[in-house]
Amino acid sequence: MSDEHGTNTTWPLLDRAHEALRRAVQGVPDDARALPTPCAEWNVTQVLQHAAGDQLGYAAALTGGPGPAENPFAPSGKLTDTPEALLEPALAATAEAWATVDETAQEVRVPIPPGTMTAALGVGACALDAAVHAWDIAVATGQPSPLTDDLAQPLLDVARQIVEPVRAFAFAPALEAGEGDAEKGEAAELLRYLGRNPDWTP
Repeated sequence: MSDEHGTNTTWPLLDRAHEALRRAVQGVPDDARALPTPCAEWNVTQVLQHAAGDQLGYAAALTGGPGPAENPFAPSGKLTDTPEALLEPALAATAEAWATVDETAQEVRVPIPPGTMTAALGVGACALDAAVHAWDIAVATGQPSPLTDDLAQPLLDVARQIVEPVRAFAFAPALEAGEGDAEKGEAAELLRYLGRNPDWTP
């Protein structure tokens, strides 16, 4: 699958997550970059920096190449260029790295515990990171949620396999199901599992 920016992988889930993040970032008005997000301590720009840095982290783990220039868990909130100029090289590097990975590989390097995963689970973890931050940015800036059920369902399966070892530093405690969640589908279940309220508003 390829897109207008030329990124290409053999992993449809990652391509869809990348496109969700790309569209969310493209939809951010210039005057919305400092708005609050579901990540309580970070604004829109900081979530973008974190998301781009995480993608570069996956690329670096796979290729041994350079990782993010700054700590994704301490984003500055200051951009020297447009949001797209920060995001696109990160998505391209990650897509190119995963495109070299055999789908049947049983052990690939990842930047989160335990350090290696099967290729399918590792790419799912990378996609989960992109998609959930796409949601953070979209809802913070008044855009529709990019988490459709057909995207959320495979990501929920991934989350249940990888989140607990990294929850302390990467995700908030899981939230109990809320009223109306059944009608909101698996996207709501995924968000609550990741410690996010699917009804969050600025």
